[in-house]
Amino acid sequence: MKSTVERLSPTRVRINVEVPFDELKPDFDRAYKKIAQQVRVPGFRPGKVPARIIEARLGRGVVLEEVVNGAVPAKYSEAVTSAEQVTPIGRPDIEVTEIADGDKLAFTAEVDVRPEITLPDLDSITVSVDDVEVSDADVDEQLQNLRARFGTLTGVERAAAKDDFVLIDLSATVDGKPVEEATTTGFSYQVGQGGLIDGIDEAIEGLSADESATFTSKLVAGEYADKDAEVTVKVTGVKERQLPDADDEFAQLASEFDTLDELTADLRERLGRVRRMEQVTQARDKVLDALVDATEVPLPESVVAAEVESRVHDAVHSFDHDEERFAQFLESQGKNREEFDTEAREEAEKSVRTRLVLDALADAEEVSVNDQELTERIVYQAQQYQMPPEEFVQRIQEAGQLGAIYSDVRRSKALIQAVRAATVTDASGQAVDLSDVLGDDDGDQAPEVPGDENAAVEDTAESSAAEGPADETPAAEEPAADTAAKGASGDKAPSGS
Repeated sequence: MKSTVERLSPTRVRINVEVPFDELKPDFDRAYKKIAQQVRVPGFRPGKVPARIIEARLGRGVVLEEVVNGAVPAKYSEAVTSAEQVTPIGRPDIEVTEIADGDKLAFTAEVDVRPEITLPDLDSITVSVDDVEVSDADVDEQLQNLRARFGTLTGVERAAAKDDFVLIDLSATVDGKPVEEATTTGFSYQVGQGGLIDGIDEAIEGLSADESATFTSKLVAGEYADKDAEVTVKVTGVKERQLPDADDEFAQLASEFDTLDELTADLRERLGRVRRMEQVTQARDKVLDALVDATEVPLPESVVAAEVESRVHDAVHSFDHDEERFAQFLESQGKNREEFDTEAREEAEKSVRTRLVLDALADAEEVSVNDQELTERIVYQAQQYQMPPEEFVQRIQEAGQLGAIYSDVRRSKALIQAVRAATVTDASGQAVDLSDVLGDDDGDQAPEVPGDENAAVEDTAESSAAEGPADETPAAEEPAADTAAKGASGDKAPSGS
């Protein structure tokens, strides 16, 4: 087989392939065998029809078509493997240009490829991150949150106010017709928490038990989505949360500590670790932005187009692919479809650019991924999707996404290398040493993204329940080098829609 590569642009090549017919004998054998299984010829058992009989009854063209359909993909892959500095990143457009029976098969394949990228010197990247600061107010907020977790609800004979807990009955009508899915009784709701229905907090505040109010609100789901509804809310009970006193007795109840001073000191230490992880995350994101901004990246159009299509599909899919409903949603957000498409294009370009830069960095740093690292990422993502790891692995294999996860881990490790090499200072101008989180240059330890600040409090309370020492690390953390804070990898559930 002979193959040549023409570079059509920095991101696209044409591969010209010629295959002598004598190399196609295995393909002819497979073609005859496959066709023999499909045809019925009197006097011959299925699969035992001779090649000459097949050609006589069906014609040589049928055989050649089967040979070409089987041989071209394999020969294309062989040509790509043998070509230097050609890494396809899209589907090829293949055209068979010549079938000279008994002589040769010729075809061309145009495909987008990873462009050659010149990376900046990692040592030249300088970023600034926030100081690690924990104020008395921060600690007090955590302590108040912890007290709230151990608070008790007590019924009160007064009007409902913000942060009270109320029992309510809800009903709604649209054009005089009851809306069943917006009707409920005995629903417990904390005034001011939001997320239920627009206008409900304002309606509830000031109502006492057995009092009601009616207001107008736009429904967001169901048969009457985006319609104005008359909503009636009736308060059937009001309760306020009473917090335990912040004293040594509370510290013993809520943690493994004997005194309030020990508890608050532990909260301060935990918050300090959270702030430290936030600093690491900020350094990661800023180094990535600086690296991408400093790198010229030609964008493969077909890859960008596929990314745009995926983003648009995901957005419209949430509205059951109802373009009219989607347009109404955009209007409610102060946008139109043209603006959405523009943003989708910009985000897709940024995502593709980031992936290409990190892939080039991984090549330059000779980054590899071992089985343990791949397994850890798979287990982590299975937890994110609340799936057993075995089922998650089966799903990603069926969807052909195992390679994408491998690439994400590799990009994550490459980004860690960049953060290690960059100069990071805090807002005070002091150099920030990240080695305690990132490890040394030979280590594989990855930084982690901090969870909610309340994780510090949750760890303290949970350690009390377990009657053991609290964890050293905030809960709900994830690999911090996860590509571009999800922007580059675009994590999705392994099942497509």
